[in-house]
Amino acid sequence: MLKTDFKKELDCYRAPKGRFEIVDVPDMQYLMVDGHGDPNTSRDFAGAAEALYPLAYKLKFASKQKLERDYVVMPLEGLWWADDMDAFTTARDKSRWDWTLLIMTPEWIDEAMFAEAVEQVAAKGAPGRLADVRLASLAEGRCVQTLHVGSFDDEAETLARLHNDFVPAHGLTMTGRHHEIYLSDACKVAPAKRRTILRQPVSAR
Repeated sequence: MLKTDFKKELDCYRAPKGRFEIVDVPDMQYLMVDGHGDPNTSRDFAGAAEALYPLAYKLKFASKQKLERDYVVMPLEGLWWADDMDAFTTARDKSRWDWTLLIMTPEWIDEAMFAEAVEQVAAKGAPGRLADVRLASLAEGRCVQTLHVGSFDDEAETLARLHNDFVPAHGLTMTGRHHEIYLSDACKVAPAKRRTILRQPVSAR
């Protein structure tokens, strides 16, 4: 049985370091859970991740066993926004951040499989935010992205250049939420070596 690795198959899961690239991102399906506040201190944030991973792996094994379609579980991702986007690029006031944590899930995973997986995870001791997880699609379309290597707190300069220089210089307008794809496990990789795709949906002005 072949195992699909969407990180290798989808161009939008690759990004250049040190420069911005415009890509067209296909509509994709995700496990999603929402929250608010500083990811370093928010119980909701930790609880969201704890709920997403068991579901993601339960769905992977169900797909392999029932559909004979195996795949690599995708990395954690996050959508981030605030009433004032300077909270990301200048003040970095994390207490003002809203977020949605995501794990991309193949389109052949349907609501019935999702509901069954939720029941199975709950039966083994439900993570606190399991009931908040949903299966939904995200349409981003045209995006600008780059690969950031380093601490999450060092993203501000890159984001400022993206928002204030690259986007307007190319006749674009930001349209969606700031998107991060965590290619490195933050629990295992030192901050200076973490690899994160920074993505911003855009449209022509």
